[in-house]
Amino acid sequence: MEVSSLRHWKVIPILLITLQFTTNMVLSLVDAPFDNQRNIEYIKSSCSSTTYPRLCYRSLSIYANKIDTSPRLLVDTALNVTLKASKSTSRLMVKISRIHGLRPRVAAAMADCIEVIGDSVDELQQSIEELGHVSRSKFALTMSDIQTWVSAALTDEDTCMDGFAGKSMNGNVKTMVRKRIVKIAHLTSNALALVNNYASTQSNLP
Repeated sequence: MEVSSLRHWKVIPILLITLQFTTNMVLSLVDAPFDNQRNIEYIKSSCSSTTYPRLCYRSLSIYANKIDTSPRLLVDTALNVTLKASKSTSRLMVKISRIHGLRPRVAAAMADCIEVIGDSVDELQQSIEELGHVSRSKFALTMSDIQTWVSAALTDEDTCMDGFAGKSMNGNVKTMVRKRIVKIAHLTSNALALVNNYASTQSNLP
């Protein structure tokens, strides 16, 4: 009788722990959709201040769980999304430049584009690295450097597009390149807007 009773009391704590664990899991599952919706609304609201809000929202909303409602993580994600697209475009242009039979002006424009987009990639990487070291004591200086680099990346992308201007540049290569460059330029523009917003908002905090 005593052995049976002892076993009974040993089982109760196990049952209580299991019940608590199950309850926590259920509550976590219930809260998750609300948290994710909050994060998505934060991204949507932040993107409303950019030049291309729809692209901003589409490119960032898939990272809602990672971003949460953090301004720094929002900027970091926007820069990384832009960097990834820029690297992809750079690789594509290198492949196109190796196509035989390109007209001399197209080949020259491609060479210039590869160079300036390479510069843009470097500037975006510098921005991301610097953002990782941002601190309250040097916040304004660090953000100023990041703004400069992202602005320079946007200028490089505009320079690439300018190289394909004019009727003599018509053709499939121009269409393909401009489509990709326009996209990364829009992503960079959005990232810069978010950087500027983060810099101005955080600098006003005590």
